[in-house]
Amino acid sequence: MINRLKFYIDGAWVDPVVMKTTQVVNPATEEPMYEVALGSKADVDKAVAAARRAFETYSQTSREERVALLERIIALYKARAKEIGAAVSDEMGAPLPMAERLQAGAGLGHLMSTLDVLKNYAFEEPIGSAVVVREPIGVVGMITPWNWPLNQIACKVAPALAAGCTMILKPSEFTPTSALIFAEILHEAGVPKGVFNLVNGLGPDVGVAMSEHPDIDMISFTGSTRAGVDVAQRAAPTVKRVSQELGGKSPNVILEDADLGKAVTGGVVHMFNNSGQSCNAPSRMIVPSSKMAEVSAIAKEVAEKTRAGDPRAEGTTIGPVVNRRQWERIQSLIQKGIDEGATLVAGGPGRPEGLDKGFYVQPTIFADVTEDMTIAREEIFGPVLAIMGAKDEADAVRIANDTPYGLAGYVSAGSVERARKVGRQIRAGNVNLQGVPNERTAPFGGYKQSGNGREWGRFGFDDYLEVKAIAGFGEA
Repeated sequence: MINRLKFYIDGAWVDPVVMKTTQVVNPATEEPMYEVALGSKADVDKAVAAARRAFETYSQTSREERVALLERIIALYKARAKEIGAAVSDEMGAPLPMAERLQAGAGLGHLMSTLDVLKNYAFEEPIGSAVVVREPIGVVGMITPWNWPLNQIACKVAPALAAGCTMILKPSEFTPTSALIFAEILHEAGVPKGVFNLVNGLGPDVGVAMSEHPDIDMISFTGSTRAGVDVAQRAAPTVKRVSQELGGKSPNVILEDADLGKAVTGGVVHMFNNSGQSCNAPSRMIVPSSKMAEVSAIAKEVAEKTRAGDPRAEGTTIGPVVNRRQWERIQSLIQKGIDEGATLVAGGPGRPEGLDKGFYVQPTIFADVTEDMTIAREEIFGPVLAIMGAKDEADAVRIANDTPYGLAGYVSAGSVERARKVGRQIRAGNVNLQGVPNERTAPFGGYKQSGNGREWGRFGFDDYLEVKAIAGFGEA
């Protein structure tokens, strides 16, 4: 049985210093499911002290020891993957098949790719008469979100373990169960005492304590840009490394020679995936102005086939959004789009027909969206697509880059060569051409206000390592 009223600190399940709890609500029913303990600075202090002690020995373990540890974790994760998927579905509303295959599967994928990298990673490199050594940075504080919980936990914890770091994880208070199962897996796999610690809690309490803590050497944060700014400001006095993956308002550029049916359909389906709750969602579809009506008709058809409903019901395409606050914010932005003059093609305010309970949002399409509209500027984090018109290719690139964000971009064209040419002009950390999905071994991260770190594959190792140059290493 998952114990949601304890934290995992120094290799054991322990009570909070002061017991304080919050209810975890099922977004599909709006009913409380259980309570989870909330931590404080005192709990963070205990976890950091444990991680600091453990670093002295864990940082000296061999590559072979860490490889064996990751192999044990992977085997245990596979055995509990369906349980993880069910927890994610219950807590944040993803349809159960999607939660099992993609949500839980993403965590497994990062564990496996990290293992592959670790086997051949160059921790030492000769340069002239020196050797450059990459050593674990130390104690890492990790703050992860609710929208892809295991994806974000695994792509931080796995490379940190592989690099020889110790860590404290604060998962989202909205999706605690999958993180607690992950902690159980690490414990059973034999992660040494103090190497991995988990403290549930709220950002203003646990997140702030971690960001400001003088004995934490690095913060790895995934969340909103607003929260990321606060983390960076609080971390600055201790000059700790801060790696961030933040918000996005990603452009999906569809050029006039693209296969419209394929590109628009794929773009809308991608936008609605996970109920639009993905930081790299293609939320601005930029198309030739002359084809706005044709694009809108295709998008409308896809939206009308998108079925919002019970995450455990057969045929459900998208579930609810995560909580009431998020639902209300999305509703206000949909209304703002109507008020500011965008053309409502599909969906709109309120719940989908037949659903009178749960945080469900109608799959919504706006056309004729201009650059000054709120729905073109702000990250909505819901199943709401803005279709924008461009005069030509150069105008499409200009609109794509007219955003403070730069996490992802998407380009569809009549040829890969043309798509590649446009993709190189988009100021974003990830650009996907012709509907090809992300490569998990390539880096993931953003430009501008979408963050400053990189995760996934070998690039995910770099943030967790310090670089030391030892001159005269080979001298007698």
